[in-house]
Amino acid sequence: MLPKEYETDKGSVMVRNPRAADIPDMIALHRRCFPYMVAADGAWEESELKSHLDVFEEGQLVAEIDGKIVGVASSLIVSMGRNPLRKHTYYGITDDGYFYNHDPQGDTLYGAEVYVDPEMRGRGIGKALYEARRDLCRRLNLRRILAGGRLSNYADHADRLTPEEYVWQVQEGKIQDPVLGFQVSQGFAVRSVMPNYIRDPRSKDFASLIEWLNSDYQANDDDSAKVRVACVQYQMRRLKDFDDFANQVRYFVETAGEDYNAEFVLFPEFLSVQLLSGLQAMGSREGIRKLAEFTPQFIELMGTLAREQGLYLIAGSHPVAQSDGRLENTAMIFRPDGTYVSQPKLHITPSERTWWGISGGDSLVVVQTPKARIGVLICYDVEFPEAARYLADRGVEILFVPYCTDNRQGYMRVNTCAAARAIENQIYVATAGVVGNLPDVPAMDIHYGRASVFTPSDFEFARDGIHAQADANVETMLVTDLDISDLYRSRQSGAVTPISDRRTDLFEFQSKLSNEMIGRGVEEGTIESE
Repeated sequence: MLPKEYETDKGSVMVRNPRAADIPDMIALHRRCFPYMVAADGAWEESELKSHLDVFEEGQLVAEIDGKIVGVASSLIVSMGRNPLRKHTYYGITDDGYFYNHDPQGDTLYGAEVYVDPEMRGRGIGKALYEARRDLCRRLNLRRILAGGRLSNYADHADRLTPEEYVWQVQEGKIQDPVLGFQVSQGFAVRSVMPNYIRDPRSKDFASLIEWLNSDYQANDDDSAKVRVACVQYQMRRLKDFDDFANQVRYFVETAGEDYNAEFVLFPEFLSVQLLSGLQAMGSREGIRKLAEFTPQFIELMGTLAREQGLYLIAGSHPVAQSDGRLENTAMIFRPDGTYVSQPKLHITPSERTWWGISGGDSLVVVQTPKARIGVLICYDVEFPEAARYLADRGVEILFVPYCTDNRQGYMRVNTCAAARAIENQIYVATAGVVGNLPDVPAMDIHYGRASVFTPSDFEFARDGIHAQADANVETMLVTDLDISDLYRSRQSGAVTPISDRRTDLFEFQSKLSNEMIGRGVEEGTIESE
């Protein structure tokens, strides 16, 4: 507890919580430490420091030598959600500097500021403040300390180095940075680089996201992070009409919702193609165009089932005619209120192009749900790592992959790549394929499928990175629970941490997707209603 004397190589430093009477001295010290930020209108104001004391006095620290304030550390507690390493801005994370968003129930101590009298540097003052902050984190049983570290000398290197390259060279000792170098020496790990973090000309407004994990943290048991997923291994069979199709789909959705309390239900790619078996025989291109005419009925059916069962329904895929006459192979993600988001297939196989004339889409959607952030890649799309990386970078925790493969080789391509996407992005990947046959429907004769759920390959998860798997080539439904918190434990302290270990100083990811306006609960894409 404070006040407390911290011993350093150059003597002792007293650390205590500040009082309202200290605020003028704290402001004066801040302005001496950061003249560049003062010019950029980034210095503390009296109203802000008073607010800090009002909302979280325990998290505010001052260091004294001989009764004089020579250092200050400001902190608040925040709840970062399931993705604690998400990028943010200083003004957003501190509620524009007032700390009104301080959350006593959060699990992260956020280091908003540390500054030391320029004339007193080298006296161990910064080390004392950092140690006092770690003591506070342990005492409050918080999971971590996060902070944004200014790239204090980046302006001198910006003409030849990207921010990521600069951070990497600082960590390698090739460039000296008094802020980041000190933070690394204090046991903090660099997790990413954040643009537009703070108004600071010396940093070009960039900052490193740094993290210190509390090894003494005791987690509370909580089932709120668990998600129940049902993957339907759907059998292709001859149908009489749309009502016959609707009865089969309804059976699986009702079973998943009413009997197993599933929150997400995944159907396979092209499950609606079996509707062609109830029509007069026709050529493949004529047939797929005819199938697209069922789109309004398909949407009404799936939206109704999602609404009745109060779940998220990833309705496999269905060919949808576009305004310009093209056909897209489209997955529709239905919400519990019956509204939906469309996810087109991006990468079209040679057979889809040849037999059906399907065209590829050019957008990816990310849907925020109460339990998890989800995305969909249709079959062949999962064999391209860029698409999954795009979704993972936008926070997707569960990737759903509906597929339709005719033989074991095709199944293995999808299966193996789905497992790879789970490992490299540290996410869950749930798959579902069709089984059975449709002898009278061109290009849909035979099928090979095995529903599976893949995980990162680490101690938090099942052996071989396979969370659950159905028997191959039989009609069934795979139901399993996923713990989203396991993903983040793996990302923070796994045997390997691919998300944070990416060499962004060497490799740059770019996309040219034509995503449209953000809607309710959708990060990218278009919101639609039934």
